[in-house]
Amino acid sequence: MSTASAGGGRVVVVTGGTRGIGLGLAGELLQRGCRVVVCGRSSAAVDTAVAALAEHGADRVTGLPADVTDRESLQKLWDHATQTFGRVDVWINNAGISAPRRSMTEVSADVADDVVRTNLVGAMNGCAVALAGLREQAGGGWVWNMEGFGSNGQIQPGMAIYGASKRGVTYLTEALVKEAKGSDVRVGFLSPGIVATDLLLADYDGQPEAFEKARKIFNILGDRVETVTPWLADRLLAATKNGTRVAWLTGPKAMRRFMAASFRSRDIFSDAEAKV
Repeated sequence: MSTASAGGGRVVVVTGGTRGIGLGLAGELLQRGCRVVVCGRSSAAVDTAVAALAEHGADRVTGLPADVTDRESLQKLWDHATQTFGRVDVWINNAGISAPRRSMTEVSADVADDVVRTNLVGAMNGCAVALAGLREQAGGGWVWNMEGFGSNGQIQPGMAIYGASKRGVTYLTEALVKEAKGSDVRVGFLSPGIVATDLLLADYDGQPEAFEKARKIFNILGDRVETVTPWLADRLLAATKNGTRVAWLTGPKAMRRFMAASFRSRDIFSDAEAKV
């Protein structure tokens, strides 16, 4: 099967699809023949993303500003997708933000609330809208939730808020896998690993020394958006089993990278970094 035909014309909604992993994933899905709908927080961000993605097929991409913390806003995104392309086959809850990597007492209540509402409540809202819509259409479809640090039990100082939100997303997904059992709707986990995005850099905003200490580990275990998103796109489109986990950075892969670290030099924050 060619890359262009891999998507089979499926309609995919990507929340937070205007930057980072979401934008990269949207582009890869378009290259695989999908029709793609993206959302972002502002009209300007959506317009910029759609214009960039149009190189892969202007008639197969559209977007709408949406606030994932507002279920009605995501319902409008669903309606926009179905009115434009006739149905939705895949819904990806990708939208997410992070908090500064600091002690919880140093993070304001407003920032903490924004992280939890975007990452966890946003995923809940997306799941509620997508599951309801998918159950009503012939053939059902897929909902994928994006995991992150904390999803699999990782714990680090300074990551309490973000990690708790992502642990919640994993529980949510596990519960919905059980709820979808025996139906035409399937639910899956997407785990991109450590990816060099503005989200990762924002974790260390105002903490250059802390970032330099973490950079060595990031360069061993991390990757760039253009390295990870083609792999994610291929596997989510090929998935058939409810409860599938598509995970880029597995335990064995991490171990191999640590073992090879002294023999190779990588910089995922440089445009010159080679793909792996």
